[in-house]
Amino acid sequence: MNVIIKQVKLIERVDRLIRLQATGPPDELACKLGVSKTKLYRIINLMKQLDAPIKYDTGIRSFVYKKAVGFTFGFFSQEHERINTAN
Repeated sequence: MNVIIKQVKLIERVDRLIRLQATGPPDELACKLGVSKTKLYRIINLMKQLDAPIKYDTGIRSFVYKKAVGFTFGFFSQEHERINTAN
């Protein structure tokens, strides 16, 4: 179970950096995350399998999303769900 939580936390960190367009090149991102470049690409491929539209932008030297997406993992109260579905 702990492995799943670590994976999700890593995906959340990558997602945050992608949204900020601040990943840097793959080597730099792997270093920021404290993982190997191979593990970084496994995470990115996993995100793509979950339909994350990730691409690498050579102009800004960062991974970016091709379109706006959201990522969430976890539980939330039903009250929160009622508020979101009412809007």
